[in-house]
Amino acid sequence: HPAMAALNQTSLQPASFLLLGMAGLEDLHAWLSIPFCLMYVVALLGNFILLFVIATERSLHEPMYLFLAMLAVADLVLSSSTVPKALSIFWSLSKEMSFHACLTQMFFTHLSFIAESTILLAMAFDRYVAICNPLRYATVFTHVMIAKIGLAAIARSFCVMFPTIFLLQRLPYCGHSTMPHTYCEHMGIARLACADISINIWYGFATTLLSPGVDIVLIGVSYILILRAVFRLSSKDAQRKAVGTCSSHACVILMFYTPAFFSFFTHRFGHNVPHHVHILLANVYVLLPPALNPIVYTMKNKLIREKVSQALFGTGQ
Repeated sequence: HPAMAALNQTSLQPASFLLLGMAGLEDLHAWLSIPFCLMYVVALLGNFILLFVIATERSLHEPMYLFLAMLAVADLVLSSSTVPKALSIFWSLSKEMSFHACLTQMFFTHLSFIAESTILLAMAFDRYVAICNPLRYATVFTHVMIAKIGLAAIARSFCVMFPTIFLLQRLPYCGHSTMPHTYCEHMGIARLACADISINIWYGFATTLLSPGVDIVLIGVSYILILRAVFRLSSKDAQRKAVGTCSSHACVILMFYTPAFFSFFTHRFGHNVPHHVHILLANVYVLLPPALNPIVYTMKNKLIREKVSQALFGTGQ
């Protein structure tokens, strides 16, 4: 009977979720909104300025900077899919979110995260070729190749995340609709279900090991090879320069993966980790890299630094 089926469907899926924000730290919501808001503004400004400078400056149409532009886009999507809603929860404007909006938010949050991980791997490979095989660099990193890498990053994250939508839609929620979180993430939603979620747990585990997990191993390998090559360079100056170009990338990698993996493992194994610590970690990885990436790269890269100060203050020559 169609009416019965419809009724059944609605009782399985909540119409909307109620997001509680930092459960256990509700009194601090107004205070927490200050660093959130500031970091989000910094992320928006920093990434838009970086994109503007790279787009308008011919000398920055090099592979390294094009990857940086991709990273900026991924950062904008990552922070914009989560922070505005978190702020509306902190300011008690709206804590509700429809079931489909919640799935959409989860999809874009994880999608941009995996895409960013893929881009960081491409950047490590870029540095590896530039330092270990400089003569082949121009033939390897053509503009076509860079476009393909960008598309591959999107395709890969899409393929990893798309099944989670169905994995969450098939679950019954039995009216559980309160989520102690500031945004919707895969395991956060799955935990509300009143059924066996082992498929979700294993799928999340496998994809984390296979996407960011594999990336970080390959990034590590490329850095070991880079360092080996660097210390074979005869001049101290060449060594310093090579370490310099890699240090900003290494900073960004640590900032990006550390809170994300902490958050992921506390979800799986940290049953005695207080819940608000968990949610804070989940917010650090969507807030910190987008805010700090543009700053790290601008501080560490002389060319970007000059172009940014030119764009902002008309100086830098």
